[in-house]
Formats: sequence, C-alpha cells, structure tokens
Amino acid sequence: MKLAAIPLMMIVWSLGACAPNTPAQRIADSPAVYDALPAKQQVLVRQGELSRGMSPEAVMLAWGAPSRRYSGMTNGTSAERWDYMGSQPVYANTIGFGGYGGVAGWNRWGGYGCGQPFLFHDIAYVPYRRATVLFQNQRVEAWEKMQSFSH
Repeated sequence: MKLAAIPLMMIVWSLGACAPNTPAQRIADSPAVYDALPAKQQVLVRQGELSRGMSPEAVMLAWGAPSRRYSGMTNGTSAERWDYMGSQPVYANTIGFGGYGGVAGWNRWGGYGCGQPFLFHDIAYVPYRRATVLFQNQRVEAWEKMQSFSH
C-alpha cells in the first residue's frame, strides 16, 4: 500500500514543479514584499512590467529570478545586470545507418553492424538572452526585452 503512494507523490510533485511562475504566484509567495511597494509599482508588478527606480525585490516579483547576474561599476557607482534567458529549438536532419542488410559500419548507438542508411531528426535547444535589467545603486536604471517579429 505504501509503495503505491510513492509514484503518486512523485507525479504530484513533478506537476507542482511545472506550475507557471507568474507575477500573481510570486506576489502570493511574498505578500509582505508586495505590500511594501508604492501603489504605482504594485500595479506594474501585477502586469509583469518594470519602471525606473524599482528595487531588485520589485523586479523579482514582476519578472522572477534572473538566469544570470553580473555586477560591476558604472561611472563610479555600483551596477548590476540581470539577464533572463530563453531557449529555442533548432532542428537538424542527420543520416545514420541501421536496420538489416546493406552497408556494414558503426551505427549511431556505438555498435557495429549492417544497415541501410536512414534519416533521423535531432532537436537541440539553443539559449538566447530574452531580457535584461540594469541596476545602479540597487535601483532599476534601464531594461530591455526581446521583441518578436513576424515574417
């Protein structure tokens, strides 16, 4: 009986890990941080938007945790850059050998055998920077988001 509950618990846990990470969810997780924001920033955070002068905590509520952080100096003041990464699929067709009969050679699984050439499809996910926030003295100075273009 107890062993049957383990797979069910794993499924429930994995579905929870896939839950969307939205501004509403982040606000619900940190209500005190949200309540401490000025009213105008609260409206923007709920919409997933930023404004100049926001704190890192407000950006975390609006956009979530960055993928990468960089720190340094700009004009003698502390500066930080947060990058938000995404990924996009890249498709490739590759010729391999497999099956029975035909040309002998190493197959793509590391074995040696006879096989006919065949085409298989690979998908790789390539990272890209989709947004950046620039802070000076712990306040948003500027930000940029990747725009989608339709062809």
